[in-house]
Amino acid sequence: MIIRSDEFQDVEVPGNGMMRIHMIRPAVDGQFPGILLFSEIYQVTAPIRRLATMLAGQGYVVAVPEVYHEYEPAGTVLAYDQPGTDRGNELKFAKPVAAYDADATAALTALAAHPACNGRLGTFGVCLGGHLAYRAALDPRVSAAACFYATDIHSGTLGQGRCDDSLARMADLKAEAMFVWGRQDPHVPYAGREAIRARLEEVGAKYEWHEVNGQHAFLRDEGPRYDPALFLQAMGWTLALYARALR
Repeated sequence: MIIRSDEFQDVEVPGNGMMRIHMIRPAVDGQFPGILLFSEIYQVTAPIRRLATMLAGQGYVVAVPEVYHEYEPAGTVLAYDQPGTDRGNELKFAKPVAAYDADATAALTALAAHPACNGRLGTFGVCLGGHLAYRAALDPRVSAAACFYATDIHSGTLGQGRCDDSLARMADLKAEAMFVWGRQDPHVPYAGREAIRARLEEVGAKYEWHEVNGQHAFLRDEGPRYDPALFLQAMGWTLALYARALR
């Protein structure tokens, strides 16, 4: 399926300024389910765009917000190097959790209102974005969430003050969720994964769980940790989830 990847919307987040959302969608008439895709700490990089394009090519309208829109000019992409990593992590802990949530609400509203979206909504995220995809799925409008190596859920350390309530709010999760982890990922150790899974069981969440022999960021098709075979396997799980929950 041929797609369009040159569109964006600047959406006002109440109390939080303008947020740029990059829209990637099928270049044909019709309406499709919408996927709100959250990036890692580097914002909308080339690998994130390619990931969004792959999903859009399966028949989805994909919206990718700039997660640090209050702190960086629109269009800013942080490099996959030490200065970029340092800046991304600095902003991850500077931004209040309430601001992340306000962004998600505004982005879901904009996505649902897009002429190419049929109103069915899912989320997708990697790293920081995996956590944000989970939090966005606490919105009752979301039916499916694909969360890859989501950082900080187990430790409750997202955002300003490093004090989020993501585990506590898991009882509010009504969407079908998928969590995918790399066993060799130092950011989410075994004990952290077990804490998340125990909480999912405690609240009776509808979820699937995958642990693979992979590093953190194994989906990113740039750099030494990329695993193409795991990428294909993980995309199969993701598309099956969306087919169940969004079609």
